[in-house]
Amino acid sequence: MLNAFVRSKQARDAAERHYVALVRRAREPVFFARFDVPDTLDGRFDLLVLHAWALLGRIRPDDVLAQALVNRIFVGLDEALREMGAGDMGMGRRMKKFADAFYGRLKAYDDAGDGEGLRQALVRNLYRGTETPAAAVMSSYISRVRTRLAAAGEGDLDFGPLPDGAPTD
Repeated sequence: MLNAFVRSKQARDAAERHYVALVRRAREPVFFARFDVPDTLDGRFDLLVLHAWALLGRIRPDDVLAQALVNRIFVGLDEALREMGAGDMGMGRRMKKFADAFYGRLKAYDDAGDGEGLRQALVRNLYRGTETPAAAVMSSYISRVRTRLAAAGEGDLDFGPLPDGAPTD
């Protein structure tokens, strides 16, 4: 029993480090300024989910860390809504919508693979159906992030360089 508690505490601590790195990357201004991601609640959510997908791809789904990280992401979403003034009434409904969107996007990105499929999934989700040249740049970027994270050591949370390419018009 004590070993399970220690593992759980270690997973929560690791999940917190992963979450901080994840949020830091998803809030980089370059995504909003150069790559057409709307600087809105939806745009920020979608960037968080996209980077979470990349990070969760390196963690076994049945790993305690994966569940601890997902739990921390949802605590962060709840905190953000409350900071924006959302009250307890309807919070469960809002969180269910976030959960449905979160898991739906993870599945869409898993099903998309790389290349054109991923670009199309980004157009549907990150860009809400709007075609943009930025989607190809973001598809290439997130594929590099996934490769980098998959090859990284257990404690390495380096997402690598930010996306490059010409600014969009």
